Amino acid sequence: MADHTTIVIIGAGVIGLTTGLRLLATTDQAKYRIIIVSREWPTSIPGAPVNHSVNYASMWAGAHMRPIPASTPQLQREAAWLKHAARTFEEQIRQTPSIGVTKCKGIELLEAPTAGYEQQTAESFFSESGLNNYRKYSQAELPPGVRLGFEYDTYCVNAPVYCANLLRSFILQGGRCMQRDLSSEWEASSIAPNVSLVVNASGMGFGDKKCFPIRGQTVLTDLSAVTKTVTKQKRDGTWSFIIPRFFEGGTVVGGTKQPGDWTAQPILSTRSSVLSEGRKIAEFASDSSAGSNDVRVIADIVGRRPMREGGMRVEVEHPYGTSVKGQSSMTRIVHAYGAGGRGFEISWGVAEEVASLVKATLLIKDSIIQAKL
Repeated sequence: MADHTTIVIIGAGVIGLTTGLRLLATTDQAKYRIIIVSREWPTSIPGAPVNHSVNYASMWAGAHMRPIPASTPQLQREAAWLKHAARTFEEQIRQTPSIGVTKCKGIELLEAPTAGYEQQTAESFFSESGLNNYRKYSQAELPPGVRLGFEYDTYCVNAPVYCANLLRSFILQGGRCMQRDLSSEWEASSIAPNVSLVVNASGMGFGDKKCFPIRGQTVLTDLSAVTKTVTKQKRDGTWSFIIPRFFEGGTVVGGTKQPGDWTAQPILSTRSSVLSEGRKIAEFASDSSAGSNDVRVIADIVGRRPMREGGMRVEVEHPYGTSVKGQSSMTRIVHAYGAGGRGFEISWGVAEEVASLVKATLLIKDSIIQAKL
């Protein structure tokens, strides 16, 4: 195996796992060895003994696909990633029904919609997201205070089940794993022989001043009758949502979005308000048991979404002369971090772009080596 060229992926969150699978599918395994190196892995689920921290955001996600109007260049880029992920989710459901993805109805209720939402049509929604059956609600269908509401076909992901299946698939297809707590992305170039390229899917990056956490607190409940994901935006800018975790995963009720808040422990008063709002929107979705007062709390969940000012960083860094342990390094870095709360819904689009960058970077490096020879 010493003759293999090694590609190291930092991070076993959803971006790292999907990237690992995409690279296995697009690189010559007779020539390249793919290793994921990470401090934490998808080995447990909320409600069971916890083996991972609040920083391992993929384990704490709801998660559902919720398109945002592509009103800025960054949102247009994310819309393209989401559209690619939607196609992949549909394919996964057909080919591997047990992978952890379920198609269901998505509902949006907005008290103060932006112009992007108000101007949205079924045609523009499909063009940006690839999701079908968009329908705006009439005013008579909306609850009090809601100015705009609509529904569409979407996907819900049971995050622990899905990530565990991605990891199993990665290993089965020839990927390697290494548990390590790295201090920088450059350290990854020295953890295995012949490392030619590193993919930095570390979530928050390493010291990137544009990165910051967004604290999310949600509640995992036993609302098993919930079969739709519902999101409500209130006039004060706060959000409420219910996300069913199919495959016997309960229902996630949320939640908070607290930029720069590092509080790791759940706040009980927040739980009460989250559950109160969650019951209201669940009732709108006509789930028979959603309004019950005897909802059982399985787990209080706190996770830190890895947000980055200006959007996710997906680009190549060419570190000519970079020092790694006192030695010059020619290892390239393909950065893929800072997805915030959108990791699952843009994962496969990001992985596809990263794979293209990896291929182009390896070709450039090979051409430089050949020129020197």
